Amino acid sequence: MSIEVLIGRDAVPIDDTVFTTLLDSSVAGTYRGYERALESGRIKYAELVELARKGEIPHSLFFAPLSLVQRQVKTKTEKLLAGVSRDTFSIGSRSKVDLRDVELIVKDLIRKQQLVRKHDPSLQRNSIIGLLRDDTSAVEADAARLMSALGLSNEALRSCRTKTKALDLIIDRLEANQVLVSRSVQHYMPQRLTHVEFSGMTIRDNKVPYIFLAGGDHGDDQEPVGRTIFTLALMTVLVARRIFAPMTWDGGSAETDPGREYDIAGVMLMPTNRMKELSPTSIDDMKAASDEFKVTASAVTVRAMRLGIINRETASNHLDHLRGEFRSLPKGGPRSPIHPENAVRKYNGRELTVRMLHALDGGSISPGEFCRSICLNKLKPSRIDDLRRAVE
Repeated sequence: MSIEVLIGRDAVPIDDTVFTTLLDSSVAGTYRGYERALESGRIKYAELVELARKGEIPHSLFFAPLSLVQRQVKTKTEKLLAGVSRDTFSIGSRSKVDLRDVELIVKDLIRKQQLVRKHDPSLQRNSIIGLLRDDTSAVEADAARLMSALGLSNEALRSCRTKTKALDLIIDRLEANQVLVSRSVQHYMPQRLTHVEFSGMTIRDNKVPYIFLAGGDHGDDQEPVGRTIFTLALMTVLVARRIFAPMTWDGGSAETDPGREYDIAGVMLMPTNRMKELSPTSIDDMKAASDEFKVTASAVTVRAMRLGIINRETASNHLDHLRGEFRSLPKGGPRSPIHPENAVRKYNGRELTVRMLHALDGGSISPGEFCRSICLNKLKPSRIDDLRRAVE
């Protein structure tokens, strides 16, 4: 079988296995042009070159022998998987993440890890990675140990005026401990996330591991900031347990055993003693506790069920009610456009941005290279001072 590449009036056949092997291993496989070519058995040369560009594939490889193509794809995949596992870490969710759906983001964040390691000699070996290796210790002890290592307290979180402030505090403490945090920003990342449902991912590095927080609708009908706080706590636990993978979780699930990582994150944000003092049972109780703990009412409901404060049937009923309430809320209008310098800071994370600005000031990286590798050409050298102000 072959795919005909149309060059003017000529049709040059290429092996369809070569075609699918190259595009299935890249983000270009999600584009409509790929599907049309498979359906029709033909593609214009200009369209092939454009697909190759989107997938970061040398277009000459489409005309190479299958054995060479397979070796090239295998090498690329091995390099990619050095920082993240192929397997998806799922909690109460049936969703799986195909690495090609997040491949360009993974590659970009790994490249940024390499850049900051190269240009910042002050980096130390990370103290959070592997902190929670012992499966026999109590969940409460693990949560306390991780919170202490981060320099984070429940009192500090609860004293935050808003959930957004609490999220910022957790990110600040992670980045103070060389755990970089990247957040999804539409149009400022190297890849669209329109075909994938996942919560985020953790990317390995022994000095600067990355946590990537996916944005958008996760399908479990919860207010975004409270959900993001629990997601971040959960992914922090994954880093501490040396788990580096894409992650999906259902934040409104009444699963009987979501797992040790979930329980550790629950204790971090909703301490057992305080939960038992509050003893939330009604919907209003869950909402009041969610304001105190800076998480969603659904998270409080699941935690209360895990502690035996309410039974599974009550938890399921509460979760259904909370989902219905969320769906009935009026949707906000168009969001105000984000300033480019703020978008770049949010996607890179403040800590990486600051460290690479120091490298720029020290002359170890040029303004042009800084804008290409750190800003993905979303900022010109003349706008670097705007980025400085954004991270102050």
